[in-house]
Amino acid sequence: MKIRKAVIPAAGIGSRLLPLTKAIPKEMLPVGDKPVIEHTVRELVASGITDITIVVSGGKSLIQDHFRPNPALVAQLRSDGKDAYADAVEEVGDLSRLGHITYLDQHGPYGNGTPVLNAARNAGEEPMLVLWPDDVFVAEVPRAQQLVDAYEATGAPVLALMPMDPAESSRYGVPVVADDQGNGLLRITGLREKPKPVDAPSAYAAIGGYVVTPGIIEELRRQTDAWYEHRSGEVYLTDAINVFAADHPVYGQVIRGRWYDTGNPADYLVAQFASALAHPEYGPLLRGLVTGEG
Repeated sequence: MKIRKAVIPAAGIGSRLLPLTKAIPKEMLPVGDKPVIEHTVRELVASGITDITIVVSGGKSLIQDHFRPNPALVAQLRSDGKDAYADAVEEVGDLSRLGHITYLDQHGPYGNGTPVLNAARNAGEEPMLVLWPDDVFVAEVPRAQQLVDAYEATGAPVLALMPMDPAESSRYGVPVVADDQGNGLLRITGLREKPKPVDAPSAYAAIGGYVVTPGIIEELRRQTDAWYEHRSGEVYLTDAINVFAADHPVYGQVIRGRWYDTGNPADYLVAQFASALAHPEYGPLLRGLVTGEG
C-alpha cells in the first residue's frame, strides 16, 4: 500500500532549549533561513506525501501562522517591488496545500507514542510516516523517500538508522540486528533503549524517522489502554516497535546523508553553523571569521 500520510509530533515544550523556547516553539527555531519544522515538511512533500498531520499542544499557534497562506502580505510585497520576498512567502504557503497540512491537539498520556496514536485515527489501515521535527537531514535522496523505498521493498515497518560510535549508545535506541539485506537495509528483532556501551546490541542508532503500520498502532493502543488502567509510566513508540518486532518482520534503513539534531543547545548550534557554512553567500564570510581572515 502506497504511503500517503505522515505525522509530525510537535507538542513538546522544548525543555532542553529553555529559555530560548519559553515563547517560541522549538519547531520554529531557525536552521538557515527556515524554521526547523519547515525542513521536515519540505522533505515530506518532496517524497510524495500528500497528507501531513502536525500534532500540537497549547502555545504552538506560530506553526499554523507560518504555514498559513498570506495573500495580503504577498500583494503588499509585490506592490513594493519586492517580488523575491513575495515568492518566498507564497512558496511557504503552498506547502500547506501541497502537503494538505492539518493540525491536531494532543490528548493522552505522556510519551512520544501518544501523538502517533492521535494521528493514526485518520490513517485507517494505511501505513504512515512519522518524523520528529527536531531533525534536519541533508541528503541527495530525502530521508523520508529512503524510508518509503524501504517500506515498498519489504511491506513491513521501517526505522531510520545511522551508524553510531558505540560509546554513544546510552543516547539512543539501539536495534538488535538479525541480518543485513544489503543497501543499508537491516532486518531487526528488537530495540534496546539507551543501553550502556557494553550492552549495545549493534553499532546503529535509531533516529527520528519511522514507517509505522496498523500492527504497531494496535500495540500502541494496547499500551495506552494499559496506561489508563494503571496511570503510570509513559507511552513510547519505540516500546511498541520493540514488542511488535519480537513476532513480526521489522526493518531498519541506514540513511544515506548527514543528520543534524536540533533538540539540545550544542547540537542546535552545530546545525546552525553547518547550514551557514553551506550557504553560497554566508559560507565564505564565516570561514573567513574562523580562519581569522574575515
